[in-house]
Amino acid sequence: MKKLSSFHHNCLRRICKVFWPCRISSLDLLKRTGATCIIAQIRLRRLRWLGHVLRMPDSYNTKIALRWTPQGKRPRGRAKNTWRRTVEQELREMGLTWGEAETKAKNRVKWRDLVLTLCSGGSNKN
Repeated sequence: MKKLSSFHHNCLRRICKVFWPCRISSLDLLKRTGATCIIAQIRLRRLRWLGHVLRMPDSYNTKIALRWTPQGKRPRGRAKNTWRRTVEQELREMGLTWGEAETKAKNRVKWRDLVLTLCSGGSNKN
């Protein structure tokens, strides 16, 4: 995430034509371009997709795959983080459990409002 954020800020610097010797804070750069932090955008879209999948019927393959846990260990060298583990960690950071997220996602409007308020609070973090 740090590398992605750095790349995003470099792109914004080029858009604003702020080159190397000039120093500008990340917040000023985001305000000048009217952009939001890339990490907040990723979190927002991840949670929107989670709500979409949680509203699906239980027979859909997407929902089955979300709950599926493969047996055994991962091969050496494989990443330990999965999409589900990342989402569970973000939900914990926001003070939600997986069960609470499932019940709140059933109401589309309330889920959208919840996700927007939770993601807007950290939109200017680096």
